Amino acid sequence: MAAALLADGTTVIEDVPRIADTDTMAAVLEHLGARVEWSDGDGDGDTHGDTDGDTNGDGAGHRHESPRMLSLGTSSVDETDTPYELVQQMRASIVVLGPLLARKGRARVARPGGCNIGSRGIDLHLKGLERMGAEFGIEHGYIDGRAPATGLTGAVVSLDFPSVGATENVLMAAVLARGTTVIENAAREPDIQDLALMLIEMGARIDGVGTAVIEIEGVDELTPTRHRVIPDRIEAGTFAIAACATRGDLVLQNARPDHMDLALAKLADAGALIDIVSDGVRIRMHDRPTAADFVTLPYPGFPTDLQPQMMAMLATADGTSIATENVFEGRFMFVDELNRMGADIRTEGHHAVVRGVDRLQAAPVRALDIRAGAAMVIAALGADGTTEIADMHHVDRGYEDFEERLAALGAEVHRERSLFASPL
Repeated sequence: MAAALLADGTTVIEDVPRIADTDTMAAVLEHLGARVEWSDGDGDGDTHGDTDGDTNGDGAGHRHESPRMLSLGTSSVDETDTPYELVQQMRASIVVLGPLLARKGRARVARPGGCNIGSRGIDLHLKGLERMGAEFGIEHGYIDGRAPATGLTGAVVSLDFPSVGATENVLMAAVLARGTTVIENAAREPDIQDLALMLIEMGARIDGVGTAVIEIEGVDELTPTRHRVIPDRIEAGTFAIAACATRGDLVLQNARPDHMDLALAKLADAGALIDIVSDGVRIRMHDRPTAADFVTLPYPGFPTDLQPQMMAMLATADGTSIATENVFEGRFMFVDELNRMGADIRTEGHHAVVRGVDRLQAAPVRALDIRAGAAMVIAALGADGTTEIADMHHVDRGYEDFEERLAALGAEVHRERSLFASPL
C-alpha cells in the first residue's frame, strides 16, 4: 500500500485482507491525499470510510464477504505529514517514510506505536535513508525528514540487523534515487520478495531479491500496476498450529508451503502429519503433541510471529520443550496469561521452558498483542471450560474474521461487544 505512493496514478492491489491494520494504512494514505477504494473485483466498490457496519445483526460490527481489491489513486497526494493518532495504532505505517522522501522530498511522520513486544527502534530506517542523503530532525514526537533538492542518491546501506521495515523503507526510497543502492544484510522474508516484485512491475530495477544483498538501480519514475499479494504465512501458520493443538484435520487453501518450511518442519517434529495438496497444505494431528524445541530467527528461520502460538500448543505436549526468542525481547509477556490457564512455563532471559501438562483450564485472560491474542485463542480451544479473552481488538489487526472462520471449523466461539470492544 505504501509503495503505491511512488507512482502517479491508480495502483490496484488484489487479495488484500480486511483487517484493522489495512484500514489504518488506508486512513494514513487518505490523510496524505490518496483516493482509497475497496471493491470485490466486479466493480462494486466502497470508499474506505464505511467498512465497519454491522452486517450480521449482533452489534459486533463484523465484516462478511468483504471486498478484497484495493484501488489507490495517488495523483492527488500533496500532504507529507502523517498524524500521531493514526501512526500510534500501527508501527508499520513508518514505511511511508521512504516513498514520501523519494517522491516528494519530505516526510513528517509521528514516532510509531504498535504492539508492545520489546524495543524496536527505527534507527536502522533513519540511518539507511541518511546514507542516501536524507536529513532528519526529531521533535515533539515527530520525525521530520528531508531529501536534498537534487533528490536521494544511491549508496551502500549495511543494516546491523535484517530488519523487515528498514529493508522496505530503504528499498522503496532507492528505486527513485539517483544511481545504485546496495542493501547489505537485507531482510529475506517472502513479504520483501513480494514488495520487490511489485516494484519491478512498476518499472523498478532490482536484483538479489531473496538474498542478503539487494541491488537497486534508480529510475526516473515508476508507473502504477495491478498486483496480487502473496498469502500470509503467519496467518496460515496460526491455523496450522490451531489444528495441531485441537487434534484437528485441516486444509490451508492457497497456503505457500515454500514460505513455511521451518514452521511445518517443527510441527512435524511435534507429531503433525503434513501433506502438500493441489490447493495448499493439509495438516493433521491425531494424538497429543510431543515436545519440540525451536529458536526464532529472521527468515528463513522460525518466525517470531508464530512463537506465542507454538508455545500455546506445546503447553499440552508430552514432555518438555525449550523456546528461544532471538528477535523481540518482550515476546514472553503473554506467558503469565497462559500460566493462568494451568500451563507450566518458566522464562529466563530469552529462553522459555515449557513443561507440557495434560490439559489447560479455562480462565479469564487477555490478548496482549496480535500474536499473543491468537495464542490465547489456541489455548482456549483445547482447554476445559469456557475461556474469556479480553482485548481482542489486537487480534483484529492481523486476522480477518477470525472467530467466524474458527466457528466454521467447529470451534465454539462468540464475541461479546461489551467485553471486546476496541478502545481505538
